[in-house]
Amino acid sequence: MRARIGDRLVVESERHDMHRRTGVVTEVRGDNGAPPYQVRWLDEDKDHEVLVYPGPDAHIEEGPVGGDTGRSGT
Repeated sequence: MRARIGDRLVVESERHDMHRRTGVVTEVRGDNGAPPYQVRWLDEDKDHEVLVYPGPDAHIEEGPVGGDTGRSGT
């Protein structure tokens, strides 16, 4: 798995009581785009970020050119 700042990390859920989660990669801590990633989940407080080691249920969706992290005015 490889990501860049601004890409979206999508975590699918196989459980019917859990929902799909999407977050924006705000920092790549591994070498050459490898995990772990600092991620801001889109369904949570915009100032709350977490360090994520994605599992097999996760994939990367390419973000906008220029690495937009979805923050406005910061």
